[in-house]
Amino acid sequence: MAGVRARLLGLALRHTVKRRLERLPPLDLAAVRASRRRLDAMAARMAPPEATVEAFDADGVGGLVLTPPNAEPGRAVLHLHGGGYVVGSPQVYRDLAARLGRAAAAAVYLPDYRLAPEHRFPAALDDARRTWHWLLRRVAAARSVAVSGDSAGGGLALALQLSLRDRDEPLPGAGVLMSPWTDLTGSGASVVENARRDCLLVAERMPEVVTLYLGDHDRRDPLASPLLADLGRLPPQLVHASRDEILRDDATRLAARARAAGTSVELTLHGGLPHAFHLFAPLIPEARTAIEALGAFARRHTR
Repeated sequence: MAGVRARLLGLALRHTVKRRLERLPPLDLAAVRASRRRLDAMAARMAPPEATVEAFDADGVGGLVLTPPNAEPGRAVLHLHGGGYVVGSPQVYRDLAARLGRAAAAAVYLPDYRLAPEHRFPAALDDARRTWHWLLRRVAAARSVAVSGDSAGGGLALALQLSLRDRDEPLPGAGVLMSPWTDLTGSGASVVENARRDCLLVAERMPEVVTLYLGDHDRRDPLASPLLADLGRLPPQLVHASRDEILRDDATRLAARARAAGTSVELTLHGGLPHAFHLFAPLIPEARTAIEALGAFARRHTR
């Protein structure tokens, strides 16, 4: 059961963010860019993270690397941020990256991958793969890196692993997925069952976001909807989601399909928390505890 702070957070999100999303006109480039500006302005007001922050250039893909005081040389996390493939930036994710890095005893790399609708699929995946190859030149081995992501970034993190596997390239030591968006066809029962319960995401707006990202591209492409891929021969995965979010079944079906294909998966469902609740670690203890679990998993499976 979620604590008082988490319940208050849910109420606040429902009456601010979700209500604003419900009232938005049809999404277009102007609306997307306005959302990006709001998020970046919010990030500018956040407290500085407890980590060293440096910029990097991964063969043309910019980003930030956050190194906590306890980071172990050669161990890293590549985190792909959420935002529906249309919003989000490394600046917005500095706090989460610093906390995850401290829990994993690793430097966390946040690539500023290209966003839709200016850059549609597979631009984000191409940038993630380019950052991965650049990062491998900086660490001892692929197994020393965990690939993580939240929401759309969680789907992208899984797609990155699939693309590496299918090209017979070295795989990371682990995947760490937070409320991953893995099914862009929207076929999960939770999209309907949790439409009212979800305090953050608006089910009716998801197809608009998919169109911004994919255009006319097939929603069933396994690198766009990795839930539909062959999920065998992947490194161990840890998946967190909320029982109350519309993407719950993107996580539960992912875990079931991956296990059936022989991939080791740990799934944890949290009750009474918002989508991608790890982002709210400054506000709720459940998020901080969950990040510690993510970091412990990453440490256990990277070396």
